Amino acid sequence: MIEFFVAKRYLRAKHKLNFITIISLLSTLGITIGVAALIIVLSVFNGFGSLVTSIMVSFDPHIRISVKDEKGFSQINSVREVLSKTENVSSYSPFVEGKAILLNKKSYEIVNLKGIENKTNDDSWGVASKIISGKFDLKENTYDKIILGIPLALRLSSRIGDTITVTSAYNIEKTITSLSIPQTRKFIVAGIFESNNRDYDASYVFTSVSSAQKLFGLRGKITGYELRLNNFKQAESVKENLIKKIDTNLFSVNTWYDLHKQLYNVMQIERWAAYILLCLIIAVATFNIFASLTMTVIEKKKDIGVLRAMGVNKNSILRIFMFEGILVGAIGTFIGIVLGLLVCYVQIKYNFYPLDSSKYIINALPVEIRWTDILAIGGMAMFLAVIASLYPAKRAAKTIIIEAIKYE
Repeated sequence: MIEFFVAKRYLRAKHKLNFITIISLLSTLGITIGVAALIIVLSVFNGFGSLVTSIMVSFDPHIRISVKDEKGFSQINSVREVLSKTENVSSYSPFVEGKAILLNKKSYEIVNLKGIENKTNDDSWGVASKIISGKFDLKENTYDKIILGIPLALRLSSRIGDTITVTSAYNIEKTITSLSIPQTRKFIVAGIFESNNRDYDASYVFTSVSSAQKLFGLRGKITGYELRLNNFKQAESVKENLIKKIDTNLFSVNTWYDLHKQLYNVMQIERWAAYILLCLIIAVATFNIFASLTMTVIEKKKDIGVLRAMGVNKNSILRIFMFEGILVGAIGTFIGIVLGLLVCYVQIKYNFYPLDSSKYIINALPVEIRWTDILAIGGMAMFLAVIASLYPAKRAAKTIIIEAIKYE
C-alpha cells in the first residue's frame, strides 16, 4: 500500500532534531505514559476490588432471602420448597436476626444479633471460617453460647468462657408495655472472630437459631435463608429466578453485591474518576499529534503538490497523513501497554511495593490484570489518535496543486 509506505517514510525520514520531531517524540512519550499509567492504576483498582469481593463472599452468603412483612413468617416453608428445587444452589440455611443489647459489668453495646445453624461440616465460609480464639460451637448446654467480633470483645472486656447478659429490643418493648423488669438471658462467650470487615467485627454477634428465637420471642419462626451457590458470579441470575417464584411483597432477595452496593458504587466512581483523569494525559499527547501533523502538512506542501501532479488522488493524500498520525499513536500505545504490563508483572511476582501488614490485611499492593481493560485502553488511545489526525489529513487532501508547485 503506497499510502502506508509514504507515511512510514515521512515518520522515519526526520533525521534532523527539529521542532516537529520533538513534538512527535513528545506525542509518543505522552501516549506511552498515559497508557501505562491507566493499565497500572486500573489493575490496582481491580486488585482491590477482587480482594474486597473475596473478603465479602467468604463471610456473607451469596444470596440472602429475608422476611420483610409479618405475613411472611407463615409463608417461609414455601420459600424452602422453592430453594430445594432451584438450580445452582449448593446449600441453604435458616437464620434469625435482630437488635440486642450486650452487657458485661459496666460495659454495654448495641449490636445485631444473628442466630445461625451450628454447621460443623462446612467451615469454608461465614463466622466458622473466621474464628481466631475459642471455637465455633453454638450447642446449648446450661447457658446459651455466643461468638463476638474482636472489637466488641475488647470493648466489653470479654474473654473465652466469660458470661455476658443479653436482652433484645423485643424484651424492652414488652417491658415498657407491661411495666415489668426487662427479661435477660445469659450467654457464654464460645469464640471470637475477625472477618477483616470492621462493620461486621464491631456490630455483629452470633448465636444458635434456637437461642435467637427465644431471645426475640419468635417461637420457632425464622427471619430468612442464606444461600451458597456453586458459583457466586451466578448470583444475579439465580436472584432473578427466585424473584419469579417468591412473593416480593413478603420477602426481600439480595445478592452479595446488593448487601454492599454502596461500597461497590463508591469503588466504581473512584475507578471511573481515575480513568477520566488519566485519559487527559493521552488527550494532551494526541493534541501534540494534531500540532505536529499540521506543521508536517505545511512543511510537506511541495511534496503533496508533486504527488498530486503525478496522479495521486485526494483520498490517498488523506490516508498518508492519517497513517502517519495512527503510527505515532500505535507506537506509543504498544510501548505503553508493554511498560504497564511489565510493572504489573513485577509487582505480582516480586511485590516491590509492600504494605505494612500490621496496618493492612495484605502485605503488598494487590494487582489484577484484565485483558478487557487493556483492549479498552488501547482502543481509546487509538481512537483519540485517529481523531487528532483527521483534520491535518483533510487539510493536506485539500492542497491545490498549482499553489503547491508554482515556484518549482
